[in-house]
Amino acid sequence: MPASYEQALAELDRLVEQMEQGQMPLDRLLDDYQRGAELLAFCRARLQSVEQQVKLLEGGQLKPWAGA
Repeated sequence: MPASYEQALAELDRLVEQMEQGQMPLDRLLDDYQRGAELLAFCRARLQSVEQQVKLLEGGQLKPWAGA
């Protein structure tokens, strides 16, 4: 597993870029697709965890982001 969300996202971006080039052997494509699915699941779980922490900090409600 990746050390962080950012690391997982960077690896996922790299895998997608390589797949889009269409120059991979089929076995490698399948392995990279499986790795991409694992990274995506990791990222989704990490985002859900952060969302739950924010809800807890905001008294159970997820409030709209008022970013700049």
